[in-house]
Parts: sequence; structure tokens; C-alpha cells
Amino acid sequence: MKNFIIMLMAAWSCLWLTPDQQGQRYFERGEFVRAAEAFHDPLWQGAAWYRAGEFLKAAQIFARRDSAEAQYNQGNAWLMHGDYAAAIISYNRALEKHPDWKQAADNRAIAVARAKMTELKGGEMGDQKIGADKIVFDKQAKNSGQDTETTGGKALSDHEIQALWLRRVQTRPADFLKAKFAYQQASQADTDKQ
Repeated sequence: MKNFIIMLMAAWSCLWLTPDQQGQRYFERGEFVRAAEAFHDPLWQGAAWYRAGEFLKAAQIFARRDSAEAQYNQGNAWLMHGDYAAAIISYNRALEKHPDWKQAADNRAIAVARAKMTELKGGEMGDQKIGADKIVFDKQAKNSGQDTETTGGKALSDHEIQALWLRRVQTRPADFLKAKFAYQQASQADTDKQ
């Protein structure tokens, strides 16, 4: 009986709420996929897809608007998706509309840096578009079940271990960027000391 009343209340509230109001309720509850499916407003729908980790969908939705905010958000989605060239273009468009936007300029600089890192030999990052030529598994190898990575049979340096750790971390985009900035700042401090 209790479940029936809850279902009846939910159905009743749907009669009085707009799709964007329903989406806002889902968004506030952290049900981002349901929110994205409910929203009609592209900025809210894109934000919900972004929070759900669906960066490609978010970028495509943000493209429906031509405001500085939409271009900035689209750049963020492209950046998290690993398409740095598209991110740079989106940030440039946002900066054309709002030239003094510090966050857009900072994020554009990150996209440029990450694009350069993918061009450098050995600059592999976990979310880049460049993949392996071929993946081969040695079925006869004796392994303890633990995956290991080495470079030419040598032990990994602290810098390589940190880069490996950062590639394997799965977290929210905001936390990822915070860790990435801290890592870059530490790397810069090490370079400055030398």
C-alpha cells in the first residue's frame, strides 16, 4: 500500500511539473542520467550528461547553444572526453564572446598543454585518442594475476609512477583536475630546482 501511495504521488507531481522542473529534481538527487533525459533546456541537459560522465553527449548538447557559457561548457566536455583540438576551438569561441574570462583562458591553456603532450613521444596520457597498434596477450606467461608496467625492463621512476597513478585514477572531473594541477605544480617545482 505504501509503494502504491508513493507511485501515485510521483505520478501526480509529474502532472504539475514541467520537464525542466522534473529534471531539476533528478539533478538535485544525483540521478544525472534521468535528469538529462528529462531536461529540455540544453544547458541543464548538458550539465546533467557531464555530471553523469557522458562527456561526448554533453558536448553535443552544449553545441545547441551559441552563448559563451555553452561554448565554455562544451570545451570542458571535450577536454574531459580527450578531444583537445575541439576543446581549444570551444574555449576560443567562449573567449571571443567574453574576452576576460579567466577560467576559459586557463582551461584553454590546459587543453593546449594536453594536446602538446599527446604529440610528444612518450607523452601518453590515459584518455588520449591515440591507441595501441595491436594488443597481444601472452597466454603462456606465468603471472600472479597482477598487471605490471615497466619501461624496457627498468624500474619506473617516481615521475613515471605518478603519471601511471594519475592515468588509473577514476574520480569526478573536478577532483581529477585538482589532482592534475597539483601534479603539474609539483613537476614544475622539481624542474625549477634543477
